[in-house]
Amino acid sequence: MRKYFFSFIFVMLFSIPALACLNGEQMILANSEMLYSDYEGEVPYGHDFADKERLKAFLVSLEKGYQKTNDLDYLSDKGFILIILGKYEEAIILYKKIESLEPNRYSTASNIGTAYELIGNNVEALKWIEKAVKINPVSHFHSEWIHINILKAKIKGRQFITSKFLIGHDFGNDKAPVSNLNKDELYVLKRQMYYQLNERMSFVTPEDQIVAQLLFDLGNVAYLLGEKGDAFEDYKLAAEYGFSNPILEDRIHLYSPIMKLNVGEKIRKEITFNMRKPKVPQLIGTFTSVFALLITGLIIYRFREKIKLVMK
Repeated sequence: MRKYFFSFIFVMLFSIPALACLNGEQMILANSEMLYSDYEGEVPYGHDFADKERLKAFLVSLEKGYQKTNDLDYLSDKGFILIILGKYEEAIILYKKIESLEPNRYSTASNIGTAYELIGNNVEALKWIEKAVKINPVSHFHSEWIHINILKAKIKGRQFITSKFLIGHDFGNDKAPVSNLNKDELYVLKRQMYYQLNERMSFVTPEDQIVAQLLFDLGNVAYLLGEKGDAFEDYKLAAEYGFSNPILEDRIHLYSPIMKLNVGEKIRKEITFNMRKPKVPQLIGTFTSVFALLITGLIIYRFREKIKLVMK
């Protein structure tokens, strides 16, 4: 009995943490491998992709899958892995091959647009992203209009990297953000901005003016929705990505009067920046739950042993 009990505890101890963190959006490749599983929440940190060696193994597996089945999903996923690995030209060549075999696939237009943007060809990227939206207007929670505005801003110049141009709204220059959008409209905008930022931050590292601006505005929306914790994290990330407007310190001050950020000098003083902060509380909570389970199991076990002794 004791052997089986501790075997059960061992399984629970080492399986629950693995499952507990994998509660966000997932992407399963055509070869049934998981490429990423995001963490729960509405603060964007980008996807946690597998390490390079595993990604290279995915390339081999996906190519074999295509050779065996002729299913273009394998090639499409292979192209996405190439993008993650920074092999943008190879990805573009592959997606053009897919386009010739089966025109007007959404994944082709969307991914080739991303690859063109990452090599700096924003004009070509815009063409493909606009095509992707025509193929599937509801994709990515109807958020690709933001992607289109981002590309237009890149083409037009840095002066167009503003709240009004990127998302069609401005939240003022007062100490607290203001908006004439109702809560439903704010929530839809927040979801769309989160999706676009989470995708973009998977490939774009600090500093980046567009990501910084969008993170700042995401924080404004979160604050207006009463989600001050999320707003604070968004504002911190905005600073990490280079948002330099002094109003950011006022907005951070809304979360806690003792928290200040020297935005002008970009010096982190009283705030410790941690790009993966939400993961720690999740893991702590998970291990706490498992520890409680373990203690409960031990109590039950001891209780059963005492009953046996009494019955003897």
